Formats: sequence, C-alpha cells, structure tokens
Amino acid sequence: MKTITAFYLADCPYCHKAKKAIKELIMENQAYSAISIQWHEENEDPSAIKGYEYYYVPSLFIGREKLYEAQPGQSYEEIKSYVKAALDKALA
Repeated sequence: MKTITAFYLADCPYCHKAKKAIKELIMENQAYSAISIQWHEENEDPSAIKGYEYYYVPSLFIGREKLYEAQPGQSYEEIKSYVKAALDKALA
C-alpha cells in the first residue's frame, strides 16, 4: 500500500470537499482507512511542496506522481470521483 501526499489550504472549499469525500469513501469501503495520507497545509509547511508540480489545491500524489489536482468549478461528485481513483491507486 502506498502513502498519499496531499497539499491543501485551510480556507479552500475544494479541499474541504476532498476531505469530506475521503470520509465518505472510507465509510463506503473500510479498506481505504488503511491508506496513509500525509496532509500538508502549504502556508504552514511551504518547504513540503518543493519538488511537487501543481497549481491548484487539493493536490494528491504518490511519490512525485500527481494523482489529482482540483480544477476551478469542479462539483463535489467530480472531486469524490477523482479522490476515489487516487485511493484505489494507493491500494493497488
């Protein structure tokens, strides 16, 4: 199982939706609860973003491979779908 590195901003509505999606997905599939997600608030931990290429948050990575980068205007359903794909990849 792989660790997901996640970048977010505390006041980002898309980040809140992604975190909500993760909680819902864990309730739907307990296997997701075993995935380690290392969250980094980019304003609090700016050194953590070095070497990662993204513009929008939330952004999810395994190693340096970007699994998801939110895009303006995404619905909750879209965000949840992308987050699920990232969790599935971490389980594989």
